[in-house]
Amino acid sequence: MIYTVTLNPSLDYILEVDQLTLGALNRTKNETKFPGGKGINVSQVLKLLDVDSQALGFLGGFTGDYIENFLTSRKIQTDFVRVAEDTRINIKLKSEKETEINAKGPKITAENFQALREKIRKLTSEDILVLAGSIPSTMPESTYEELVKLCNENGTKFVVDAEGELLKKVLPLNPFLIKPNHHELGDLFNTVISSCEEVVPYGRELVKQGAQNVIVSLAEKGAVLINKELAIMATVPKGEVKSSVGAGDSMVAGFIATYQKSKSVEEAFRFSVAAGSATAFSIGLCTREKMEGLLPEIKIKDINLEENEYEDY
Repeated sequence: MIYTVTLNPSLDYILEVDQLTLGALNRTKNETKFPGGKGINVSQVLKLLDVDSQALGFLGGFTGDYIENFLTSRKIQTDFVRVAEDTRINIKLKSEKETEINAKGPKITAENFQALREKIRKLTSEDILVLAGSIPSTMPESTYEELVKLCNENGTKFVVDAEGELLKKVLPLNPFLIKPNHHELGDLFNTVISSCEEVVPYGRELVKQGAQNVIVSLAEKGAVLINKELAIMATVPKGEVKSSVGAGDSMVAGFIATYQKSKSVEEAFRFSVAAGSATAFSIGLCTREKMEGLLPEIKIKDINLEENEYEDY
């Protein structure tokens, strides 16, 4: 079973207005609400690919009820820890410019965290845990480390989609997959990365530090996958980017779902890129049809730095 963890989920409330005027009454022309959170996004895309998962994390109040009911209606299993305060509402105002207002979220007590640890303690070597997103301000900075150490004790594969210090601290614990974008990778090494070729030495360094598989996305420039045996790049299909929200989560879901079925890293990477692109070309998360439709456009090549050339994979 695949388990996803969203420590600070949200109810995302999207408001569209023709023109936003501060200090005045504004009326919406469209309104949408849906669950937000990287782990929750992964669970939703996995379900589109007929792969079951169970969503873990913290929920509270009427907003938490909405999120749980939304996921249940889509036949996604949930086992959230209930907390005393309401799950946060994040507001996204769409006009000539987009403005976001993200709430800080509910207080997570030591008892709440212990309850989540107990759930993860029960996972086995047959399971995969996906940790994605930020840590609530009321939780310890060592939260990810504590959870992945439980995975190591149980032999559970784990995926981490986080950045900065959160990512650095879990590398020695051998994550099965990490997925920084090129900006996040550059920040890790105090550099600027602007091409697939430039990714390779830094990706290999992350593998040396403990990551089993590293996927780095570079938007329209492509994506790179590196592990101990491979350094491969993928082209991305052409299309109109409508929203980047959830694209990285879709890449994670596409990789895990395909790898679980095929055990092929190359095929998992190809589908990962298709899933991320399909979401980028959509309002909201992708559909299975859009993912599969983009697959033929994605070309995988082996990067051979020594000879400075590519070989078709």
